Amino acid sequence: LCFPVSNLCGKCRPKDTDLLQPSLNFLYWSLHQTTPCSQQRAVAVLLSNMSLLELLQKVLECTWLWSPPSRPAYLSSEDALLCSGWLLVASLLLYQHRYNTEVHQTLSVDLTEVLNAVIFRNKKPVLLLVSIMQFLKAVLRQNFSSSLLVIVGQNTAPSAIQPQPSSLQDTALHPLAMQQVFSLLVSLQNLLVHKDFLLSQAVVACLETLVEYLYGKNRDVALHVASQPWNRFLLFTLLSGGQKSFLQPEVLRLMTLFVRYQSSNIISQKEISQIVQEAAEANLAELPEATSCALHLFLCQV
Repeated sequence: LCFPVSNLCGKCRPKDTDLLQPSLNFLYWSLHQTTPCSQQRAVAVLLSNMSLLELLQKVLECTWLWSPPSRPAYLSSEDALLCSGWLLVASLLLYQHRYNTEVHQTLSVDLTEVLNAVIFRNKKPVLLLVSIMQFLKAVLRQNFSSSLLVIVGQNTAPSAIQPQPSSLQDTALHPLAMQQVFSLLVSLQNLLVHKDFLLSQAVVACLETLVEYLYGKNRDVALHVASQPWNRFLLFTLLSGGQKSFLQPEVLRLMTLFVRYQSSNIISQKEISQIVQEAAEANLAELPEATSCALHLFLCQV
């Protein structure tokens, strides 16, 4: 079915949202809900379809074109299509890398536009933000080196001007700039305070991948980011309100991140003991799956 559905997509225009959105969702589902053997074949089918990749390129570009000053409160059909497009591309990046699938045509994405979508948000629906963050997580995990993707933007021009001494950190973090890293960090922290479950899970996953990327590029920058005093204020904010338990998935995953990068000024031995005590007193069988997974990762890291 991937073959005729992908061919159908290739004959559409981005404006054909009624047909395209369920078709892209089907392709996304086909990649995720199948056996590894069939998954590898599905990836090969999709990546060999030039018309589909051209269509996906146009859909991604529409993210910056379909941005009216006042978006509706609900998820419009256009925004739903953008979500499906970004999620499918993120999945193709992941599985192309996993199976080393041959690439016949690349996709081009403006890194500055992607970062600005998260940093400035501009009233984008939560689901669209989550979808773009899934893409950003995929490219960070692959160190911006996917054979399927060409990254363009102000920091990606090849052999441009030689960096000045003050931009040595930018050179190490290429294609990210230090200013972009801190703007992205602050924006992710602000989004986390919204306490939306879907958004929180995506934000924490993006934070984890960002710090991991930074650690591979420049250890000092990664440790500096992880030990920002604002992170402790963020934890207090997440623990305020009705649910003060440490056993919240986003809190546990943040704590795991700080333990991993030895941010002792953010998380203390006392707080680690509190989490262990809460876990001992909880009925583990009744914990939500996201909380159980986050608790497992935390305890393994400790």
